[in-house]
Amino acid sequence: MIRKRSITLHGHRTSFSVEDAFLDELRAMATERSMPLAALIAEIDENRPAGANLSSALRLRVLEWLKAKPA
Repeated sequence: MIRKRSITLHGHRTSFSVEDAFLDELRAMATERSMPLAALIAEIDENRPAGANLSSALRLRVLEWLKAKPA
């Protein structure tokens, strides 16, 4: 199920919608990097291509992270 979530990035509120499984992986990524989830999301937001929406950028980053893990 896709859920809409709100977060403050760079001093303003924004929202993103991702499935619970993607949010779980984002939390795992943040834990692995010893950083707060909000900081990871802000980093992904800052590095996403112009015109790309945040929800898609988050899903793609999770996919990249999972593909880079050893089998």
